[in-house]
Amino acid sequence: MAATGSRTGTRDGPLLLLAIALVGSVCVPLWLTRHGMEDFSEGGRWTNERIFRLLLGPEQIICYAAFVWALLLLLSRYMETRSQRQSLEVDWLPTDPGVRILPEDAYDLLRRTEQRMARHGPGILGNMLRLALTKFAASRSGRDVGETVRSQAETDLGRYVSGMATVHYLAWALPAIGFLGTVRGLASALSLGGLSGQDVSEIGDRLNEATRHLNVAFDCTLVALGLSVVLMFLLHAVQRDQEEVVLDAQQYCLEYLVTRLYETDSGDRSGGALPWETAAKS
Repeated sequence: MAATGSRTGTRDGPLLLLAIALVGSVCVPLWLTRHGMEDFSEGGRWTNERIFRLLLGPEQIICYAAFVWALLLLLSRYMETRSQRQSLEVDWLPTDPGVRILPEDAYDLLRRTEQRMARHGPGILGNMLRLALTKFAASRSGRDVGETVRSQAETDLGRYVSGMATVHYLAWALPAIGFLGTVRGLASALSLGGLSGQDVSEIGDRLNEATRHLNVAFDCTLVALGLSVVLMFLLHAVQRDQEEVVLDAQQYCLEYLVTRLYETDSGDRSGGALPWETAAKS
């Protein structure tokens, strides 16, 4: 059974599309009315050659490589998170109302949990339940079990954060690479020297060359910042899913394990049936 944690993140996508539709329906017609379509024609600024120089260059290619690397890392993290989400659908514990878990039941539930982990693979929820049941069998204290669940949830969150370190570095490196291209373009433009003592034709050639280098400088920054914005959004989305999986697993343990623990002596147990089995027979 899935954990009943909050899924506020599932509404972000439709709200984003709604925001884009509202802003686009107002701003795009106004912008086209003010500027017209000539800016995108062959006679305007954005010719095919201009777009080619904007999108291709040494720094741009490096940015593309870093961006694709980060996307592959995010895809692997997303697939892992999706697998963890599916493990929440497994019936790890009895969910019938009124079920109480005694310390003597911990070993039986622990074997049940290990069997499901062997069948479905290790996961955050299975490992959290395994540690919690082991702690309850040893200490017979519900407070210790709750502390174990909380500590394991913090550990899993920290592991997820450390697993995103390379993606965070790439998200920071993209603007830095763009700035390197900007510095290179500005340095090339400044290296042309002064214009004094030159004839008119040579001054025009130098100005055209300087303008081309300035275009390279700002194009690198534009592409790098655009890729960085997209990467940061995807990084935020994957991290949010990871945090929700850990929180849902923690809530599952609190709802179906910690709140149902019953601390008693072993002498109070009668028979060998588990509490939910006894309730079913009655």
